[in-house]
Amino acid sequence: MQREADIMDIIVNGGDARSSCLKAVRCARNGQIEEADELIKRAEKALEKAHNVQTSLIQAEIRGEKNEITLLMVHAQDHLMNAITVKELSIELIEECKKRRELEEKLKGMINND
Repeated sequence: MQREADIMDIIVNGGDARSSCLKAVRCARNGQIEEADELIKRAEKALEKAHNVQTSLIQAEIRGEKNEITLLMVHAQDHLMNAITVKELSIELIEECKKRRELEEKLKGMINND
């Protein structure tokens, strides 16, 4: 029973992280950079929780506690890896949004000075 709860923790935290990252990209596109950064931090916390559960399951297996590979476990791993990838890509997209905003501001300044 605890094993299923641990697996669900991975799924829930992975899903929360993924959602936070996608919201962060939307915020960054709209110029809400501080909110985007906060959402990425929230995603990182959720991923840390999921990773800690995953690590405890791996350590239990190393100690000889055999875990049956179930579809639910595969689903959890899929959620976690997907969330990690989305986080990494979101960070890159947010950085591009920041650069675009800086360039737009410089351009406005140049136009207003003419």
